[in-house]
Amino acid sequence: MQLDPNSPAFDVKKLTIINFPHPALRYIAKPIRRVDQRLKQIAQRMLELMYEYRGVGLAATQVALPIRMFVMNTTGDKEEGIEQVVINPVISRPQGSEEAEEGCLSLPNVNGNVVRAKKIHLNGFTLSGEEINADLTGFTARVVQHETDHLDGRLFIDRFKEGAIVEEGVEIQTLYYDFQSRQRTAEISSDEVLIAQLSLWEDLYC
Repeated sequence: MQLDPNSPAFDVKKLTIINFPHPALRYIAKPIRRVDQRLKQIAQRMLELMYEYRGVGLAATQVALPIRMFVMNTTGDKEEGIEQVVINPVISRPQGSEEAEEGCLSLPNVNGNVVRAKKIHLNGFTLSGEEINADLTGFTARVVQHETDHLDGRLFIDRFKEGAIVEEGVEIQTLYYDFQSRQRTAEISSDEVLIAQLSLWEDLYC
């Protein structure tokens, strides 16, 4: 069956940030093989959502898209800093380590310290096809690591120390029970349907 790119299933305006434990958050995103006008609209929508929810980065899997792309602006302010869209990111050459508190738009009200590399090298591409080849440090390196983790199906809570995950357990359980409750009332589709929807986007871009 041939995909219909104009199907409501591909409506960019309907994209929204999903919460834990949506199965897309554990999905390993596939490399993007084509860039079109719709992908540019997706990136713009992701930036809008990032600013709306006061984030500094947002991965495609956080809007239930199984593609390797994230957006970021380390200031979190549309009027300041630099907006970046990174396609098919690859992190290499980690150096050093440091611990700092993180949060996540897909796990609201959950915060905890995470150890990450101080310095990394980032390869990827912009929407216009220009290659990204940069050494990153500090907060920028942390954001890139956090968002790339998302594309690998890994959440920042997976990097919590054992005691920290216990401390945040109530908030995490609340998200879990809320999601299950919304599935029972059909407000949210079943995991099987949600995963099938991911496959449609894969067929379109990967």
